[in-house]
Amino acid sequence: MARIEERLVTMIEPAVAALGFELWGVEFVRAGKHSTLRVYIDHENGISVNDCADVSYQVSALLDVEDPINSEYFLEVSSPGMERPFFSAAQMQDYVGETVAVELTMAQQNKRKFKGVIKAVDGSSVDFEVEGEPMTVNYSTVKKAHLVPQLN
Repeated sequence: MARIEERLVTMIEPAVAALGFELWGVEFVRAGKHSTLRVYIDHENGISVNDCADVSYQVSALLDVEDPINSEYFLEVSSPGMERPFFSAAQMQDYVGETVAVELTMAQQNKRKFKGVIKAVDGSSVDFEVEGEPMTVNYSTVKKAHLVPQLN
């Protein structure tokens, strides 16, 4: 996770928790005047539009006071959704046996992008099965990862 996202998580997490939600992750996508701060929240009973609005109101007020981003941006608050992005190896623990799309910062076993089944998570190490072959990845080398929903 980039430095700005780490600072934002530290700043936002208590406010989100106080509202009864889990802060799943934060993404800051730089695009000049069209930059976007995405805040993903989760709850065991799901997330409604009103939940997102409540969190947006609290987080927006907090960001106005703290002013951690020195450029214009849009704030988006949502659930992680069906294609749940992962922000840590620990988040993958509950998804062992599920298929994940992964993009690495550098190729490993001649793959930079792949889809694989999570076999095990041990600390920051994630074991996948990719095209029938085992592959172990240290989460620090993951650029992006998200769940691949299985629609039956």
